[in-house]
Amino acid sequence: MKNTSIKPYSDSTEDKKHQIARMFNNISGRYDFLNHFLSLGIDRTWRRKAVSYMKKGNPRIVLDIATGTGDLAIELARLNPEIIFGIDISTDMLEIARNKIKKRGLNKIIQFLEGDSEQLIFEDNKFDAVSVAFGVRNFQNLEIGLNEMHRVLKPGGRLMILEFSQPTNPVFKRLYTFYSSVIAPKIGKAVSKDAAAYTYLNESVKVFPYGEEFCKILSTIGYKDIHFHTLTFGVATIYIANK
Repeated sequence: MKNTSIKPYSDSTEDKKHQIARMFNNISGRYDFLNHFLSLGIDRTWRRKAVSYMKKGNPRIVLDIATGTGDLAIELARLNPEIIFGIDISTDMLEIARNKIKKRGLNKIIQFLEGDSEQLIFEDNKFDAVSVAFGVRNFQNLEIGLNEMHRVLKPGGRLMILEFSQPTNPVFKRLYTFYSSVIAPKIGKAVSKDAAAYTYLNESVKVFPYGEEFCKILSTIGYKDIHFHTLTFGVATIYIANK
């Protein structure tokens, strides 16, 4: 398995988990703008596509891990579940998420909680579906986080993970690599005022397992019926699995 322990702030003695929380608190105010700007708005399409894979089984109780500013949780409301719990370790991101659902009148459907993805506060076999968008590569311990999601899923429940990956087309990969390693970090630094954040985001994608390699990890944890779907020439990938 690849080393995924890369951290945002190399000069800090904090563990990865605390650095990630600090980083997202730092960039929370400009996070949504940069997400949409740097992806040219394609991230919205990715989330809609990801949620479409969660319709099967008509999930009633849903957990969105590393929910951030709540965009995926809000998209999940289209499935008409009874309740969606969104958890994140960044208090500032959650504050933005709460303001979003208040404006949309979704307070009765979505609840946002501060929580650790690797120590979930929920009981075993609680959720019909669990989702994570662009969060698993930020886990301090990937396997612990994946095990926790497996634990809280009901038997037969569905896992959906949307994560960045790497293009396989040689020409497109060169263009994407230049954009993600040179252009995007400069824009991210200028707008967010956090010099390390968008460099880390690019570096974390480079070391994270994707495609068949990530599916093998899911299988080792105990997930079944695992498959994946690439998006935008492989820039992102949707992984689907069942408990």
